[in-house]
Amino acid sequence: MPQDKESWRLSVVIPCYNEEQTLATCVQRVLAIANPTLAIELIIVDDASSDSSLAVAHALQQQYAQIIVLHHDQNQGKGAALQTGFRRATGDFVAIQDADLEYDPKDLLRLVEPMQQGVADVVLGSRFISHSPHRVLYFWHSVGNRLLTLLSNMFTDLNLTDMETCYKLFRREVIQQIEIQEKRFGVEPELVAKLAHMRLRIYEMGISYHGRTYQEGKKIGLKDGFRALYCIVRYNAHQAPVALQFLVYLFIGGTAALANLLLFLLFLFSGVPLLASALLAFFLAAGVNYFLSIWILFRHQARWRSWLEWSLYLLSVSLISLFDAGITQWLFQSGFSATYAKSSAIVASLFLNFAARRYLVFPEPTGKSW
Repeated sequence: MPQDKESWRLSVVIPCYNEEQTLATCVQRVLAIANPTLAIELIIVDDASSDSSLAVAHALQQQYAQIIVLHHDQNQGKGAALQTGFRRATGDFVAIQDADLEYDPKDLLRLVEPMQQGVADVVLGSRFISHSPHRVLYFWHSVGNRLLTLLSNMFTDLNLTDMETCYKLFRREVIQQIEIQEKRFGVEPELVAKLAHMRLRIYEMGISYHGRTYQEGKKIGLKDGFRALYCIVRYNAHQAPVALQFLVYLFIGGTAALANLLLFLLFLFSGVPLLASALLAFFLAAGVNYFLSIWILFRHQARWRSWLEWSLYLLSVSLISLFDAGITQWLFQSGFSATYAKSSAIVASLFLNFAARRYLVFPEPTGKSW
C-alpha cells in the first residue's frame, strides 16, 4: 500500500447491544478523531437490542452523514455483529470500537499510523503495555486475560500481551478475507488465530482503558473465559507444532482410551469373549476419538466425500485395532490381568492413532486456513 497517500478512510465498526446510555457519546468521540488526512466511516451494527439503542443509532445517522446503521432481527452476538459490519466496510482500514466507553477513540489515531506508513497489516491495542490511564478493577480478570494470551501465544507463536483487546485494526482486504464463526466473545481468540495463520505483519501498541463494572453493564463472564480456551485450541491446533498437537491429542486419546477400557470391561463381564470384547471396544472408542478429533484438533474438510479417505480411515482403524487386540491377548496369556493388558495396549495404540490421524486421515490442507 502506498505510503505517500494524502488521505485515508478508517471504517469503525461498533457492535451494539443494549448500549442506549453510552452509544451517542461513543459515536461523537469516534467522529471527533477525523482530520484532513483521515476520514471516518462509522458502521453501527445493532444486535437486536431490547432497549432504545437502535432508535439512538438511527437518530445519529440522521445527524451525521458518515454513519451507517445495520440491524439484526435476532440477537446473534458480538462476532456476528462484527462480521456484518466488516462486510459493509469500504475504508482503507477497519477498526473495532465497543460502544461502552471502555476504549478511547483518540488511541485509534496512533494505532492506525503503522498501517498508514505501510509497515503493518494489523495493529492491536494492548491494555498491559501502556502508560496511559487505566481504571483499576478486577484482579482475576487481568490474570485470566494474561493466561489466555499466554496460551494463545503458545499456539500462534506470536508475542502479544493482550489477545483479548477490543482494539484490533486491519487493512480492509485482510479482514474481509476472514469468515468469522464465533458468535460471542470467542471472536477475539478466533481472529488472532486466523490472523496468525495468514502470516501478516502484526504490530501492538499501548492504549488507555476505562473498564466498567458489572453494575455498569459489563457483559463478559466466566463462561466466555472457558469458551475462549476452547477457541484458542479449536482455531489453532490444526496448524500448531506437532508436539503441541500431541498434547491436545493426549486429552482426546485419553478420553477415547477411557471409553475403550470401560467398554472392554463391560463386554467382558457380560460374557463376550476376550478377543471380541477388545475389538468391539476399540471400534466404538475409535468413533469417540474421531468425533473429538474433528471437534477439537483437526480441520474437517469436505475431502471426506472421497472413497479413498474413507478407505484410509477404516484401514488405519482396522490395523491398529488388530495391534490393540493382539497386545491385549498376548499380555493376558502371559499372566497379566485383563485390565493391565488392555491398558498397556491402549497406551501403545495412542501413539499410533495420533500418527495415523495427523499424517494419514487428517493431513493439514495446503492453502488458506481462515
